Amino acid sequence: MKVFHIPVAAALCVLAFVPATMGAAFEIEITFSKEVENRTLDGRVILLISTDGDTEPRFQTRPGVNAIQIFGIDVNGLSPGEAVRFDATVLGYPIESLDDLPPGTYHVQAVLHRYETFQRSDGHTLKLPMDRGEGQQWNRAPGNLYSTPRELTVEAHSDKVVRIELDQVIPPIEPPADTDHVRHVRIQSKLLSDFWGRPMYLGAHVLLPHGFEEHPDARYPLMISHGHFPRDFGDFRTSPPDSDLECEYSPRFQVDCYNRIRQEEAYAFYKQWISPGFPRFLVIEIQHANPFYDDSYAVNSANLGPYGDAITHELIPYIEREFRGLGEGWARFLYGGSTGGWEALAAQVFYPDEYNGAFAACPDPIDFRAYLLTNIYEDSTAYFEVGPFRRIDRPSRRNWLGRISVTMQGENRWELVLGGKNRSGQQFDIWEAVYSPVGDDGYPRRLWDKETGNIDPEVAAYWRDNYDLRFILERDWTRLGRKLEGKIHIFAGDMDNYYLNNAVYLMEEFLESTTDPYYAGEIDYGDRAEHCWNGDHENGNHISRLRYNTMYLPRILERIEATAPDGADLTSWRY
Repeated sequence: MKVFHIPVAAALCVLAFVPATMGAAFEIEITFSKEVENRTLDGRVILLISTDGDTEPRFQTRPGVNAIQIFGIDVNGLSPGEAVRFDATVLGYPIESLDDLPPGTYHVQAVLHRYETFQRSDGHTLKLPMDRGEGQQWNRAPGNLYSTPRELTVEAHSDKVVRIELDQVIPPIEPPADTDHVRHVRIQSKLLSDFWGRPMYLGAHVLLPHGFEEHPDARYPLMISHGHFPRDFGDFRTSPPDSDLECEYSPRFQVDCYNRIRQEEAYAFYKQWISPGFPRFLVIEIQHANPFYDDSYAVNSANLGPYGDAITHELIPYIEREFRGLGEGWARFLYGGSTGGWEALAAQVFYPDEYNGAFAACPDPIDFRAYLLTNIYEDSTAYFEVGPFRRIDRPSRRNWLGRISVTMQGENRWELVLGGKNRSGQQFDIWEAVYSPVGDDGYPRRLWDKETGNIDPEVAAYWRDNYDLRFILERDWTRLGRKLEGKIHIFAGDMDNYYLNNAVYLMEEFLESTTDPYYAGEIDYGDRAEHCWNGDHENGNHISRLRYNTMYLPRILERIEATAPDGADLTSWRY
């Protein structure tokens, strides 16, 4: 799950513009010239309007009380000089119509997010944004066009046309360089290339064990860190914190100088990693961005293709061959938080023999009876709690004291404005892309209508049968139970910002009541802890989230010693 952090104080600025009763009737035209791009383009033009001039509007988008204003229009074969016109009929968020934008002075910017044509092996032709090394981020994607930010004055009863030129192109991203400790791999996946009808790649950042070159006969266990698209191997540095680093406050954690804390923790990890007697493991962070999102959820999907098989049967064996991994299921372990927590647990469930333990922190919904606050099997709508005489907006985000900042309806409309047909690159769209069947038009079939929130029970049943991890475990426990004994570890804060702890309660209810066999793992909760609590009762999230690569090691070592087969190599990597 992606996390957006919304400063409470900033909400006052937005509220000041809400009461306007008479908007400005005007239009905005957006073009690009041949000097910027000499080809016709497909994609989505996103118009951004903000009250904050300190940063570019394209970096300010988020749902909720501090949302800036956005509008979006799909374009097909847009030519240089051809205008894209935003008028009162174009859907926006949070204000629906440009006509209702209150008079005032704003900062405005536009971005053209490019789509490419895919001829998929299932016979469908789709237009989607190909990841270009940025991790499926439309506001940073190389090749996207954008305009220089400018001021926009909106006057009451104005009928003027404002013209904006897309005058810049986001440059390519240089891939990270190999170091003595971190290597980078990228392979073409046959499975994914066959599905998508073009070359498709998987990548990984590999943290090598200390002494890797000096011990050529050693073979190593593998730890797989799941999560969102990693630019490079995170929170690992071989030098002390920068002496001239200017402190930055973290609104999320309410901690000052958090950038320095991160550098201190990264350096402490390095010192621990090379210390005498420290267990020698391979650690990998996977890059599996795709045309829908910054990662694939590490499972096979009708819309995304066989990412689960590609990661488990192509990428991981390749890494183990290249870097002397032990190459067997008893020596592979999964962990991650949020999206990565769901992926770690799902990979363990779907490939029970290939991995020997999953540590799933704050996982995305693992029981769809608690899909945040929606029961997709019983509720008729995702957006509202419905009673006999009224309905109440259903929230999608809170803080540790229960203060609500985003609603289900608002967040889904924000996504719809960023991109139709599941092309927003955001949370609810990717869940549908991963879990849903393919629609008649080739795009993911909606679990609910994006405008009304009305749930499709046929799609809900498909989700249940294929991706509801609690349901699958309960349905298949006779087959899976023995394979998963001692392998499932789940952690959640009881005030998770996205209500993810509710699904963990339901999973715990099943696992703890099942004794044939008993799951023999662990489920733990952090008191008043937000997203993404991961089992550390001694430190806050701002610290423990930086220690994933070491915090589960004691339990992994115990698991190896207890489950390694006779004759297994338990010594070459313990130097």
